[in-house]
Amino acid sequence: MPDLFPIRRALISVSDKTGLEELATALAARGVELLSTGGTAGAMRAAGLQVRDVSDLTGFPEMMDGRVKTLHPAVHGGLLALRDNAEHMAAAEAHGIVPIDLLVVNLYPFEETRARGATHDECVENIDIGGPAMIRAAAKNHAFVNVVVDPEDYPALLEEMERHAGATSAGFRRRLAQTAFARTAAYDAAVASWLAEEAGVQTPRRHVLAGRLLCRLRYGENPHQGAAFYAGGPPRPGVAGARQLQGKELSYNNISDTDAAFELISEFDPSEGAACAIIKHANPCGVARADTLAEAYGRAFDCDRTSAFGGIVALNRTLDGATATRIAEVFTEVVIAPDADAQAREILAGKKNLRLLVTGALADPAAAGQEIRQVAGGFLVQERDRGRIGPESLRVVTRRAPSARELADLLFAWTVARHVKSNAIVYAKDGATVGVGAGQMSRIDSTRIAARKARDMAGVLGLDQPPTLGSVVASDAFFPFPDGLLAAAEAGARAVIQPGGALRDDEVIAAADEAGLAMVFTGMRHFRH
Repeated sequence: MPDLFPIRRALISVSDKTGLEELATALAARGVELLSTGGTAGAMRAAGLQVRDVSDLTGFPEMMDGRVKTLHPAVHGGLLALRDNAEHMAAAEAHGIVPIDLLVVNLYPFEETRARGATHDECVENIDIGGPAMIRAAAKNHAFVNVVVDPEDYPALLEEMERHAGATSAGFRRRLAQTAFARTAAYDAAVASWLAEEAGVQTPRRHVLAGRLLCRLRYGENPHQGAAFYAGGPPRPGVAGARQLQGKELSYNNISDTDAAFELISEFDPSEGAACAIIKHANPCGVARADTLAEAYGRAFDCDRTSAFGGIVALNRTLDGATATRIAEVFTEVVIAPDADAQAREILAGKKNLRLLVTGALADPAAAGQEIRQVAGGFLVQERDRGRIGPESLRVVTRRAPSARELADLLFAWTVARHVKSNAIVYAKDGATVGVGAGQMSRIDSTRIAARKARDMAGVLGLDQPPTLGSVVASDAFFPFPDGLLAAAEAGARAVIQPGGALRDDEVIAAADEAGLAMVFTGMRHFRH
């Protein structure tokens, strides 16, 4: 592979015309012959540049609504010919094929078309064929050919040519080729996943993943681990698409925890009240609903003030000044909300290290989607947990049925428990968590830990009795024995929501009746590992 190789001829055909005029003008100024198609050629001619049509090169007009224009030996031969292979160059000369040294192509906007909910036929028409074929040809022949698929690489190309008097280096062309193959792979992945969805294929024979680099991170979970953040899959409001208004760059752990926080807070419809969730290490340490965000934040904070220190705050409404003032009183890593008003932004601006993210909307908790987790030698794919229950889904299994207030708190606690690591126990009262037990190896340990933390907070808040007194409790899976349920009763819980389905359900129900508890079964569990 030669190191430096000059660019004499460029084929440019782009859907996204960002930076096109500047690039083409700079190339023309270096004496590079410009070849192009359709709208791209028109745009360059409008800028006063001389452009040769690809149809002139191939001897064939564009046809079939533009489906066929670059699929021709004159194009692919110009891209694939090995310049140091005498037979290749003799064949090119015999058939009038001219070498193409630079290919600039970005593809039909299939991903964007799919994201806006276009019809099947419109999506099909936005599946690019000629573009990926040319990109792959040019990238394969990167020993001699440059291929640029992103407008963001235009400045680097021009800088490289300036550095080498119109030529590019082998290392530069190799990096462009890698980017090009990654782009066509991601494009094909988007098409394949859409077709699987259209055809109702739940487990395709080959599952393809693709992502676009958003940023390199300082490190991963720990300083000795490298890391990066990628966007991928169908668009969804959240941390990947959020706009950061202030603060230092997000860390790997910040991103993970902020995602957990925003997915949880998106469960609460802002038209039904303000809500706040405070997350630490991917688990909620306080969640509350109230009439105002400031009140919701205060009630969430009072669930576990110790754990809230250095946590992530998620809100289901536009952050206002009163709430921002309260948040600013405590060290907080990230605040994420659909928006933030001017007063809130001004207040938090004084906290230079606090990251403030706005998403523009809440995520749809009922939207279809996938979760992917890597294991050694492979990965697991599952549907996002969209399981929902309402009052009509509950089965009262005890002599006493829950009161209206208890029922509201049971459904609230159940919603929160979906976002707590198993084994999950959530105590709640009056629309706020008062104790959370997460990620323990036994359910009774989670029950006791949550109750102990509530007792500790009673001391901090100056309460005469623990906030779990008169609360309800949610368990993400069944109580295998009565002991966990009785521990919740000892903590003061008066009603229980759990999936049911244990071998000893009868014993658990009997224990609940003896303790005077109301208990409902959901028939649905929410493990979160």
